[in-house]
Amino acid sequence: MKSFLEQNVSQESLITLFSQAPVAMCLLTGDNFSINSANPQMLEIWSKEASVIGRSLFEILPEIIEQGFKEILENVYRTGEIFKGNKWPVFLEKYGKYEEYFFTFIFAPVYNDNKKIIGISIVATEVTDQIFSERKLKESEYRFEHLIKKSDYPIAIYRTEELYIEFANEQMLKTWGKSASVIGMKLEDALPELEGQPFIGLLKNIFKTGETYASKEASADLMVNGKLQTFYYDFSYKPLKSPTGEVYAILNMAVDITDLVMAKKEIQEREKKFRDLADSMPQFVWTCDTKGEITYMNKSWYRYTGSTENENQTSLVKRMMRPETIAKVDQVWEDCIKTNTPFVMEYELEDPVQKGNYRWFLGRAVPNFAENGEVNQWTGTFTDIDEFKQLETQKDNFLGIASHELKTPLTSLKLYTQFIKNNLEKAGDPKNANVARRMDYQIDLLTGLINELLDVTKIQKGQMQLNESLFDFDKLVDEVVEEQQMTSRHKLFVSRSVAIGDVFADRHRISQVIANLISNAIKYSPDADEVHISTSLHGGRAQFNVKDFGIGIPKDKQSKVFEQYYRISGSKDYTFSGLGLGLFISAEIIRRTGGEIFVSSSEGEGSDFCFRIPKYKN
Repeated sequence: MKSFLEQNVSQESLITLFSQAPVAMCLLTGDNFSINSANPQMLEIWSKEASVIGRSLFEILPEIIEQGFKEILENVYRTGEIFKGNKWPVFLEKYGKYEEYFFTFIFAPVYNDNKKIIGISIVATEVTDQIFSERKLKESEYRFEHLIKKSDYPIAIYRTEELYIEFANEQMLKTWGKSASVIGMKLEDALPELEGQPFIGLLKNIFKTGETYASKEASADLMVNGKLQTFYYDFSYKPLKSPTGEVYAILNMAVDITDLVMAKKEIQEREKKFRDLADSMPQFVWTCDTKGEITYMNKSWYRYTGSTENENQTSLVKRMMRPETIAKVDQVWEDCIKTNTPFVMEYELEDPVQKGNYRWFLGRAVPNFAENGEVNQWTGTFTDIDEFKQLETQKDNFLGIASHELKTPLTSLKLYTQFIKNNLEKAGDPKNANVARRMDYQIDLLTGLINELLDVTKIQKGQMQLNESLFDFDKLVDEVVEEQQMTSRHKLFVSRSVAIGDVFADRHRISQVIANLISNAIKYSPDADEVHISTSLHGGRAQFNVKDFGIGIPKDKQSKVFEQYYRISGSKDYTFSGLGLGLFISAEIIRRTGGEIFVSSSEGEGSDFCFRIPKYKN
């Protein structure tokens, strides 16, 4: 070889090869390891200039002495044994910094013609970047492994088409009901209960297609705690591919949604029961969203109207409604939506069979609240009350006729009673005269009841007329109080902040309201001795108050006291006579006068009834 080199390769060529080699190379000679030659790559590693050639390696790199390189080089120089270092860590001082670097190198002896070791050749490659990249990769893999091990979701990795379980975190093992001993086994061997289920086939198919598979609410039968149970999961099978695009493993991630699915099924079952119940009801049951759009109608409605579920039922209801009442119904409905209060209203809907004919329905709806306290929908009903309304009309007609017919004999009876009373008093028979007086009082009560029935009939038919004129409001109050005081043991106290003066209204009807409120205050305070009456001006309105100290009205009943036939009852064992029409008639009179009537009360402490009417009308 030496002869070949001498005869065929010039010295300059060898120097060029040495200097341009892609690896770092140098030649050390003598037992002091003097640098005989070093190519630019080696000088770059040392961070030295070419001027170091001729000096000892340990003189220019003293930091490597304590790192064992002196012993290694001496051993190679002494024994001739080649030393190889693979990814060897070396601390070097370069550019003023003492840092760690990594090299793969070879220390080989150099012989002379007499086969005597005269030096050591060094060939080295820096692999610092590779080592740091590997470290980062390992750190990343460690973090990933730690992440999936501690994940709250079941995660597993299957390798090859045989589906060997390479990895399964604690959650996946818990899901399977297995221990870590299944890792390394085939999935079908570890979970034999999967036979007949689609999962094994899906996984093997991914090795062919290379496409991710995902499913929601998938059921899986697993042997957990010695019992085959059904669970539900949202899961995905994601192929892991090599740089060439070949699938080498599958990442399985899952979320156990068994509780959610079971709750959903329970809700669906409840909803089905609700719908079955609603469909069996003769009333029309419906639901709507917070904007009033109908979202459900029971089958009774579709049978009645002949419509289908594909039609807009909100529009259909509007078309069926009597046109002149739509605006009023919409206003009441909007008020209920704003205040989240129940909707209750009577209105007419057109008969789908007999066009042009209308039937009365009672519409009801209550808000349904979500967990956050907000309304998420409304549930309502339409109840056919047409027959009831017809009967009510017949009843009102009967009461009107009966009341008119009774008034004539009652008027005569009162005259006869007064005639008898006067004669008995003249004859000096006070005992029987008192009986006649009581008869006269009872006739007055009966006359009052008949008048109330007549007023209700007029109200129902819209025939109550107001004969309005100017009158002195204060004088009217004094007159009514004086009349009431004559027949009451209660002391009636009247107070005025200012004089009301003239009011334009129906004097007789306002007198009727005042008398009713005072008589009620007396009636419903049997254990009290006083009733307080007051008048005042409230803006341009005359205000009248009656305060008693009687049984009071519960909070949940106060909104009903002005309803027809509603009677106030106390917690004590009192029996109060009457038809429950007085406040209803009073409220209607005040409403038609353009005023308002209301009550403030505490149960057991008494009530304060008040009305306000405008002094003058525009």
